Amino acid sequence: MTRVLVLNGPNLGRLGTRQPDIYGSSTLDDLRANLTEAAPDGVSIDLRQTDDEGSLIGWLHEAVDQRMPVILNPAAFTHYSYALRDAVAIVTEAGLPLIEVHLSNPHSREEFRHTSVITGVATGVIAGLGFDSYRLALSAVLHRLA
Repeated sequence: MTRVLVLNGPNLGRLGTRQPDIYGSSTLDDLRANLTEAAPDGVSIDLRQTDDEGSLIGWLHEAVDQRMPVILNPAAFTHYSYALRDAVAIVTEAGLPLIEVHLSNPHSREEFRHTSVITGVATGVIAGLGFDSYRLALSAVLHRLA
């Protein structure tokens, strides 16, 4: 069975109540159900969320050690976490796909959100499509593994 690690950074545990005009009214549990339903037979979704940078880095190391592809929404860490960027590079340098996702389109928001330190080492980026960003990322990850 293929396990896809879906990692979510700070404040994404507040989906459904945090700025629903930007992030929608669905919750992280809704996302888990959505991705589980979209996953083909033989693919499991391991969705996690943390507000802690160190936990995200540890999970990326786990992805390498267990050979798991990753879908990553780094949230606010997108714009400044070089430690997270280095951990993402470890994943992709190991030959594993890692797709950076965002619910909203960072380029249509405040200027400080226009820069991602993650993008340069990610396999690809999908943004601005709500939960569809994750579903498209799942498809891309599975395509790369095929």
